[in-house]
Amino acid sequence: MHKLTSTIFCKDANNQYICNTFISSKTMARFINPFTDAGFKRIFGQEINKDLLIDFLNSLLAGEKQIKDIQFLDKELLPEYQSHRGVIYDIYCTAENGEEFIVEMQNKEQTYFKERALYYLSRAIARQGERGGNWQFDLKAVYGVFFMNFQLSGSRRNKFRSDVTLTYCDTHELFSDKVKYIFLELPAFTKEEDECENDFERWIYVLKNMETLQRLPFKARKSVFEKLEQIVDIASMSKEDRMKYDESIKVYRDMLATLSFERNAGRAEGLKEGRSEGLKAGRAEGLKEAAAAMKAHGMPIDEIARIIGLSIDEVQKL
Repeated sequence: MHKLTSTIFCKDANNQYICNTFISSKTMARFINPFTDAGFKRIFGQEINKDLLIDFLNSLLAGEKQIKDIQFLDKELLPEYQSHRGVIYDIYCTAENGEEFIVEMQNKEQTYFKERALYYLSRAIARQGERGGNWQFDLKAVYGVFFMNFQLSGSRRNKFRSDVTLTYCDTHELFSDKVKYIFLELPAFTKEEDECENDFERWIYVLKNMETLQRLPFKARKSVFEKLEQIVDIASMSKEDRMKYDESIKVYRDMLATLSFERNAGRAEGLKEGRSEGLKAGRAEGLKEAAAAMKAHGMPIDEIARIIGLSIDEVQKL
């Protein structure tokens, strides 16, 4: 048996925030949590294991295209102007035909999340432009794949996958195939192991349930899941990788606990004041507490700002 810790933020008698750490005895997970930054990038962000990302993308786009190889690109794009901050993606790669893929994991909805996705893909398209008079706007398609541990505001209820493209309003026929957004709302995926009908659903089932499994299913059906099991087995990690993962999982759990506190505090404050301003104040305070916890654990400021939705200046002042 192994002891696991979790951290909860609450207020003391003087209305000050305090941090309580609870220790519980339970069987430690065998496999990593893929929703942490380190876990997600261990699965999909390593050159040596890029066949995993290729297989996932091919299952995602089954019947639409078949990717043979990918090349990882610099996930941090330099800004066009020195005074502007760059754009950071979780996974950024290009296929052998020049098409580009941005793959992200998000654990909390942000203000302007849809607009942010639009901006990311627009930037990737705009960067394809070449100087000089010979370029004829021969654009390569850009795909945005967004794993979301929440339900997207305004989306259809219990809709797990939403594909967004440019179409004509009247006929809904495709206008251009150069940009595509794929939103995967994980809470809406409720299938059990024996209900998965294709490789894409098998991938999602494994990712969503990985931390609670003692074995990975589907290995007999497809060898990629056997390789995946070896990569995500915590016992197989190097000491350095294990330290990075442990830090990442602590940040992840602290964030979940803080966000839970933020929601409860926002509701209580809203009820107390009897108006929406109380809810907004509680949420804002909770976001700052989450950002401060991430900063204390050494998470990059740019990454904190991206996840929480604060500005870099606001995070630096915490």
